[in-house]
Amino acid sequence: MAEPTCVIIGGGPAGMMLGLLLARAGVRVEVLEQHGDFLRDFRGDTVHPSTLRLLDELGLGRRFEELPHSRLDEVRWPVDANRSVVLADLRRLRQPHPYIAMVPQWDLLNLLADAARQEPSFTLRMDTEVTGLIQASGRVLGVRYRTSDGTTGELPAALTVACDGRRSIAHTDARLRPREFRVPMDAWWLRLPRLPQDSTALTPRAAPGQLAVVIPRAGYLQIAYLAEKGADQRLRAAGIESFRRDLAALMPELAGRLGALASMDDVKHLDVRLNRLQRWHTDGLLCIGDAAHAMSPVGGVGINLAVQDAVAAATLLAGPLRHGTPPPATLAAVRARRLLPTVAVQTLQRLLHRGLIDPTLAGRRTGPPAAVLALLRRFPRLAVVPAYLIGVGIRSEHAPWFARGYSLTSGEGHDRQNDDVKELMMKAKVGDRIIEEGTHVGDHRRVGVVTALRHDDGTPPYEVHWLDTGNDALVFPGGDARVEPGKPG
Repeated sequence: MAEPTCVIIGGGPAGMMLGLLLARAGVRVEVLEQHGDFLRDFRGDTVHPSTLRLLDELGLGRRFEELPHSRLDEVRWPVDANRSVVLADLRRLRQPHPYIAMVPQWDLLNLLADAARQEPSFTLRMDTEVTGLIQASGRVLGVRYRTSDGTTGELPAALTVACDGRRSIAHTDARLRPREFRVPMDAWWLRLPRLPQDSTALTPRAAPGQLAVVIPRAGYLQIAYLAEKGADQRLRAAGIESFRRDLAALMPELAGRLGALASMDDVKHLDVRLNRLQRWHTDGLLCIGDAAHAMSPVGGVGINLAVQDAVAAATLLAGPLRHGTPPPATLAAVRARRLLPTVAVQTLQRLLHRGLIDPTLAGRRTGPPAAVLALLRRFPRLAVVPAYLIGVGIRSEHAPWFARGYSLTSGEGHDRQNDDVKELMMKAKVGDRIIEEGTHVGDHRRVGVVTALRHDDGTPPYEVHWLDTGNDALVFPGGDARVEPGKPG
């Protein structure tokens, strides 16, 4: 088997999405996942409107709809026993899917893996743990790995992408150190039975010293319980009876179901971290998703951001990877593209930590400011603003043209949208102009001339001469590009 051009560490949402997109561009890519399957409980299970739109663009929308899932379309804050205020109303979003789909993450990952396996240039290695980076002369040249049966080996690659989470091997081996931000809380995940009369809205609950979020799922309630950071040892030492009493005081309507928690083994602790790498790359290595920026669970946006990182990375890197080895400047462009949404979300999370979670856990507050609740009651349409920030986000990414609904390498369709998408694909001829707004260049306009085609039908990629820099490049235009006919003669 030929060596991969790109090795991806970690088969989570970012890793599997990036692997699929690069494979559809014809890049030889291998994803290394240390576990034998994707079955892990209490991983992020939210699929946001922008990700649902992306799945449609990839021709995977119908298959996703067939997965067992529930839908969240609003966040309600209870004012008293009879009244609540809608904090975020996703139904007001002008999106194809104005809701958050709650689906077991292993189902989503299996969906992406199945789609990627259709590509001849894709390989997924399960039970394969990356133990180190191959480095020489300041450059990352691939990875060292160990399989579940003890076999060890090396896998050279032109580019290694770390998608292995907030404890990424890149942080230690490549000395990419994240900047840590203070967080006031940890989270504890648990399940309780769901009854037919339960609300279908995501509902936070607050009392002095504790917070919880009730998330309705298909057949059960998923609860995120928040308490002060470092409290796990205290809670476990106090035992399950004490924990049940705390939950009953916070959510009395669920008191009769707390017997479902047999022991503290049914309560899973999440050590909440919020951090960000100053640099997301070194020569031959790129970090995305949690490996580049660990997010607070507030808003449930971590998976969405990781997927968006993967789409941006594929859009920027597919052409250079098909052409050779991406230079460090191209790797830096991924961070430049994704830094604004990352910083914006983390800033909002830090504000919520300071303004709501910290004072609530300290006993000084039991909910959002009264003025905010009054404003949302008087002007309910304002609930679309937090809904947009949660569900769509800043600079949400569209599927690159080369990955939309069919494969450039196999020519095979991926869904019922295949023929329609092929007809709608960007097409150009030699001499046409490619105009890009934002892609690669930090949100300003650039123009290039198509000098050669790789496909007779005029679909991407194109050889392009950029007029602003004088550079020639193999280009896969992104969703923010258009073609203008060249002048005759």
